[in-house]
Amino acid sequence: MGETGTILVEVFFQTISYWWVIIPTIFLGLIVGGVPGFSAANTIIILMPLTLAMDLETGLIFMVSLYCAARMGAGIPAILVNIPGTAGAAATPLDGYPMTKQGRGQQALAMTFVASSLGGLLTTVIALATMPILARVGFYMHSVEMIVVMLFGISLIASIAAQDMVKGLIAGFLGLMIGSIGTDVVYATPRATFGFLELYDGIPLIPALVGLFAVSEAFVIIEKRLIITDDARKAMATPSWHATFEGASIALKRWWHIAWTSVIGLIIGVIPGAGASIASFVAYQQSRSFSKTPEAYGTGHPEGLIAPESANNGVTSGTLVPLLVLGIPGGATAAIMLVVMQFHGVSFGPSLFENNPKVGYGMFMAMAVSYLFMMFTILPLSRYMSRVTTVPTIYLAPMIISFTLVGAFVPREYMFDMYLALAFGVLGYVARRTGYHVAAILIGVILGPLLERYFLWSLKKSDGDIMVLFSSTLGNVLWVCLVLSIVLPIWFEMRRKRREIVTQ
Repeated sequence: MGETGTILVEVFFQTISYWWVIIPTIFLGLIVGGVPGFSAANTIIILMPLTLAMDLETGLIFMVSLYCAARMGAGIPAILVNIPGTAGAAATPLDGYPMTKQGRGQQALAMTFVASSLGGLLTTVIALATMPILARVGFYMHSVEMIVVMLFGISLIASIAAQDMVKGLIAGFLGLMIGSIGTDVVYATPRATFGFLELYDGIPLIPALVGLFAVSEAFVIIEKRLIITDDARKAMATPSWHATFEGASIALKRWWHIAWTSVIGLIIGVIPGAGASIASFVAYQQSRSFSKTPEAYGTGHPEGLIAPESANNGVTSGTLVPLLVLGIPGGATAAIMLVVMQFHGVSFGPSLFENNPKVGYGMFMAMAVSYLFMMFTILPLSRYMSRVTTVPTIYLAPMIISFTLVGAFVPREYMFDMYLALAFGVLGYVARRTGYHVAAILIGVILGPLLERYFLWSLKKSDGDIMVLFSSTLGNVLWVCLVLSIVLPIWFEMRRKRREIVTQ
């Protein structure tokens, strides 16, 4: 065993000895991730004095464990009550919530916990093994390449629109229009702000997220007595471990699906500013495009739940790569980790792994150990968490609205954001009642401004030459992959239908 292998083994066992930090932090992270508006980033900021008072090793293990657990926790309300805890879990309800309404909430949670843990664990190992290569990804991903990445996610609108082309496209374009509100990227000219200074930075993501999903869902479920059917409630009246084991088994049988979708999350996580929301939408779109049963997505399909959750947790290790190797944080939480490490005098770059290997490798090892612990500590809880769906909606709906409005207020501390969440809630309710898909609206709100920003930057650098979109070798490869990911599923579907006609 080489010197690096010896260090990794030593760091692994040393990290396990901090179980007394990791396990309580995991449960804190679940709560933080499950409440819309709260996140690992703002929780670490609130606890910054405590983190700085700890020694460096304890503080890093605490922050990494909280980060991983919050990522996983965001999927719990997304599955049970159709409320994504963070933007990274926005694609989770597409198949997770239909499973809950079918009385398979416990099974869906077990699948999520296994997929998240395995996806996060696998990408952590890959990140450790390929760190020098991954660190260069950020240098090659410029505005042209990022345009194609955005289009991968936005093409999910077309997949959603396949169920009802006109309504799906209308919802998607409405989201893109809402996403354009704010000041324009180049000249800072206000657009559709109606004089509200709070909108000059654009539509805040959290109020839009909780409004379209949580508040609108509360308006819908209050019209019913229960989220689930009476038959499903009777089946849940006698709790058993069977659904937990069945959900875990379904996820483990799809280990390859977990693997490749989590790698999508890892690669996107390495790109500073890309984020888990892009990764989860791209993974869902790719999973659906190359599925043999794309029509099953959106109805409670296991692979439609596994894909975004694996990618969402694959992002966590990706954000650490540019932080440690280049000193460039890959996301908000990584930026806070940067502050804490600088406070303790840590120098970043390749020399970190030579001069202070226990810190460099220790963060990845803390992530791996956290996912291992989560596998065994959180999976049994799916049996009890799923009982939330048996609570009558007259109690559940007011609680959802109260928590989500507080969550909308927290990021910017504007009362305006609470009213904005209610406005999006009304919009989401009308969309649901008239057959428009709120996920298509949210995709436009999230990815539209990013697409515009990268597009305008590209045009500005090329003096308005549109052919700049095809000026990069890597960009052209991504364009080909995008076209293939759209065309091939259509071609396979046409071949399948042709075979059916022939056999008849």
